[in-house]
Amino acid sequence: MRFVKTLPLLLSLGATLGSVSAWALPSDRDQPIRVQADSAELDDKQGVAVYRGDVVITQGTMKITGDTVTITQNAQGDVDVFTSVGKPAYYEQKPAVDKQIVKAYGLTIQYFAANERIVLIDQAKVVQEGNTFEGEKIVYDTRRQIVNAGRATGTNVSSPRPRIDMVIQPQKKAAPAAEQGQ
Repeated sequence: MRFVKTLPLLLSLGATLGSVSAWALPSDRDQPIRVQADSAELDDKQGVAVYRGDVVITQGTMKITGDTVTITQNAQGDVDVFTSVGKPAYYEQKPAVDKQIVKAYGLTIQYFAANERIVLIDQAKVVQEGNTFEGEKIVYDTRRQIVNAGRATGTNVSSPRPRIDMVIQPQKKAAPAAEQGQ
């Protein structure tokens, strides 16, 4: 374990977290990143950082928590995969000034930097403005803003859910002009 070259790992972590822009306020990526954990193990040679014990990562409105958070880098030194494991792991971020915070849960939350994908595995749940989306596995492509959900094939899950479950709140309609003037 070496600590000499950890700055590139931390800087690339900042670039990765800052690029989760579809669920993020634009100002979030300009904010400092704070990592809190009971312990940290940084292996520059392997390109792996492991944070353990009530891990909390914040940047602007973004917050990620987990029991263990692992960050891996590719050969170029860029963050490849960011994995948070917890009971459950948790992600939240405010997508826009006029929007409520998006909350996401899963026993495992992975962020794949290269293709800007967030994967929630096992007891996966996303809550946004009262709408909920639950399943074994939820994949959110932040670049294209596409959500896929279904079975977590090839993954052991603690609570099998053969079907997804969505609750969509009714749209609030504006009151007619005659009612507004009264």
